[in-house]
Amino acid sequence: MNTYQLKELKLIQPGNMKKLLFILPLAFLFACSATTTDEGDRKAKEQLLQDYRQQATELKQKIAQLEKELGTTKADKTIPVKVDTIAQKLFTHTIEVTGNVEANEDITVAPETPGNIISIVVTEGQHVKKGTVMGRLNTEAIQRNIEDLQIQLELAKTVFERQQKLWDQHIGSEIEYLQAKSNKESLERKLEGLQAQLDMATIKSPIDGVVDRIYQKQGEIAGPAIPFAKVVNISNVRIYADVSESYLTSIHAGQEVEINFPALNKTVTAPIFRKSSTINPDNRTFQVRINLNNPDKEIRPNLVSLLHITDYKAADAIVVPSILIKNDFNGKYVFVAAENSGKWKASKRYVETGRNNNNYTMLSKGLKPGEKLIVEGYEQVVDGSPISIN
Repeated sequence: MNTYQLKELKLIQPGNMKKLLFILPLAFLFACSATTTDEGDRKAKEQLLQDYRQQATELKQKIAQLEKELGTTKADKTIPVKVDTIAQKLFTHTIEVTGNVEANEDITVAPETPGNIISIVVTEGQHVKKGTVMGRLNTEAIQRNIEDLQIQLELAKTVFERQQKLWDQHIGSEIEYLQAKSNKESLERKLEGLQAQLDMATIKSPIDGVVDRIYQKQGEIAGPAIPFAKVVNISNVRIYADVSESYLTSIHAGQEVEINFPALNKTVTAPIFRKSSTINPDNRTFQVRINLNNPDKEIRPNLVSLLHITDYKAADAIVVPSILIKNDFNGKYVFVAAENSGKWKASKRYVETGRNNNNYTMLSKGLKPGEKLIVEGYEQVVDGSPISIN
């Protein structure tokens, strides 16, 4: 048995029992007293907080009343403001989407027949015309076959000519004449095929353009399935952009689009050539295409462009800067200058808003042409504040 256990046995001895019974009630009374004190302090603080809130509310009411009295009784305490006269004008709503540039002609060139590359006669960046020779393949085997066929064809022609002369003189059999003719024509067709193969072994540019890249090197094996070079023509380009399906009915072919190229610091205008007939299920967009002339060749494939497409127009609209429109519990409002007995006051006018564009909002209700909209000093006025128009 350890020392701690011996002390516990001493505490429960008859002599110590009286001390224990005396200490327990004191501890209970102290705990109850502490709890009661904490609850009392909390209630007192809550009451004090409520009193402060009541005083703050009363002070706000008194301040508002004094400001109103000072504003309505002293003519020299007007608030200087600037106003704009409301007038109907054209309102347009535009959307901005990102487009990607593609070359109208972007061709990957490959030979029509397999073979070893014996020469490459163009360089990257070189301008080429349609039909320009770009490279040649090894054609020794084809040329040997052509030479053999040419010898056979010469003999076949000689035999045919002699058989034809005999046949014209009604000498010899018809079958001999027809065999000689067939043999000559067969060799002619074979020779034409070999010459076509020889021509296919010469790699030519299919378009006018620039050799953008050469993929293969001299000595490598080329073939129809192996890209040899890329030729692009960027005199004309096309731009593709994805537009949200929510604008499907408001965007059509022929609409003018403003196109900005941030990298070039350049902006051009062009019509929409077409819009796609399907919706992309992955991002719920449809595609628009714009054809663009590029005579200076500044616009390059894969260049990022920003398209500003107008999807809404209103000819006679009331438009105000969006920053002037405020909100309260009753809705959106602006301040206008109202004249009464030769004096101007700020009048709070609730409005209904429509579309917004470029920090301007079209109003569908609330203002009329000819009214004076407060555009400067509107933060300092309330409904009924006396104002002076600068």
